[in-house]
Amino acid sequence: MAEIITMSSKGQIVVPKGLREELRIDSGTNFVIVGKGDTLILKKIEVPKVDEVFERIHKFGTELAKKKGWKEKDFIKKINKF
Repeated sequence: MAEIITMSSKGQIVVPKGLREELRIDSGTNFVIVGKGDTLILKKIEVPKVDEVFERIHKFGTELAKKKGWKEKDFIKKINKF
């Protein structure tokens, strides 16, 4: 699907309804935009929630510590040095 659109004086563009429906784009959808020459590319992205990121980091750290044989008491000692 291709349509001609016009940018507003505030730099806004409207994604045509047909494309929004086809790509399942709703209000609040996040995009990354890349430009080069006379071309702009919009890519829909999922921004993870903070608790999801924390959970992944915690899981990674727990698995690494287990693999390395590190114990909780070792971390507590290091933290208390600060």
